[in-house]
Amino acid sequence: MADEAERLLNETTLRVAITGLSRSGKTVFITSLIANLLAMGRGRQTLPALSALLERQGTVLRGVRLEPAGTQALDWFDAADKIRDLAGARPHWPPRTSDLASASLTLEFSRSGPMRLLGSRRVRLDLLDYPGEWLLDLPLLDQDFAQWSAATLALLRAEPRAAVAGEFLDFVAALDPAAPADEAVARRGYRLYLTLLEQARDRFGLRWLQPGRFLRPGPRGESPMMWFFPLPGDGPAPSGSLRDLLARRFVAYRDDMRQNFFDPWFARFDRQVVLVDVLGALWAGQGAFEDTRHAVAQIAAAYDARSRSRWLGLSTLKRVGFVASKADHVPAAQRPALESLFSAMMATAGEDRRTTSHRAIAALRCTEDATHDGLPVVLGVPLGEERRRPFRPGHIPSAPPPPGDPFWSRPFFELPALRPPLIDPDGRDGLPHLGLDTLLAWLLEDAL
Repeated sequence: MADEAERLLNETTLRVAITGLSRSGKTVFITSLIANLLAMGRGRQTLPALSALLERQGTVLRGVRLEPAGTQALDWFDAADKIRDLAGARPHWPPRTSDLASASLTLEFSRSGPMRLLGSRRVRLDLLDYPGEWLLDLPLLDQDFAQWSAATLALLRAEPRAAVAGEFLDFVAALDPAAPADEAVARRGYRLYLTLLEQARDRFGLRWLQPGRFLRPGPRGESPMMWFFPLPGDGPAPSGSLRDLLARRFVAYRDDMRQNFFDPWFARFDRQVVLVDVLGALWAGQGAFEDTRHAVAQIAAAYDARSRSRWLGLSTLKRVGFVASKADHVPAAQRPALESLFSAMMATAGEDRRTTSHRAIAALRCTEDATHDGLPVVLGVPLGEERRRPFRPGHIPSAPPPPGDPFWSRPFFELPALRPPLIDPDGRDGLPHLGLDTLLAWLLEDAL
């Protein structure tokens, strides 16, 4: 009883969910967050903006500890293992997230004034890592099969998706939706649809690809409820027809995502971070950029609605940080333009700036700023090489260029994958970053 009372008085738990669209660097972000908080707890100045916040509040950080895995059912996010990947003899970026994973940190603070009689205060950060592809299924919760099919088929008939959707669209055009359900036809359609999603992602850098779990199914893998694809048709599907079968599988998939992910996890988040590879989309061309823009707008709208619902007692979500990752890939002079571009992409009507933030950061900085031939560049070591080279990514617009703008007629730029920086294999001194500290200070400000 005494232990329970002590926890109620002295311990606060914040559930922080972290996700990101494909190739946004989410795993590295979580690794850097953990490593830098632990180093800060050892007295290293790894997160100066967070340290300054604590100083203004008259709060002293006594230590930070990583909680043991215990008996949790989720995968354990092993930051130490990922730091070894980054710092090995042949440094490489850690593998991508394929399922839910978690880790917990406890920050211990000294109290001042009369409150010091209660002892130290603890803030426990429960970090939840999950595939960004799953986040794209959030809008499906409010759609039925006919609505989703109509919207998806309209996208597939437009460029750039049309370039890879021909075989699938021909297949669908030859079907009779009212014909008796045929499992072979359903499986064939699913395979064709999955293939075009993969091609849209890999060839054109598209991100608005639903259902998200088709591309990242998790450890349970593929299941029969996933064997569906968009099929036109209005009104109730004839019982026993192909459209009826696909519609029932769509509902089963949607309900499974709600019951096994969104309801037990999504509804419990206090803070959320969503990472977006804005530079990758910009450099891939207008199609990829507009698709990413649409994806983040849909996600932002879903979070905005969820943030408002907390006043009705339906949500605990208080702050959402949208992050343009890999800010170290452009010179310092261009980073304000990158942040402005991202803010313009994310702008939504009625958005509450107190609960939503947009910023550009690099969770692990792997470049240095320099000049080359009188122009600002970044210096980095491409994977597989040993020497630094200068890179200049060109103009970064401060607002999204409209369709037909001369910007889109320029040759697309692709920065090669860069090698992680030289770091301590134990991560004791933290990891170099750009802006991670200001993001954390904003996320945790009201709770601290």
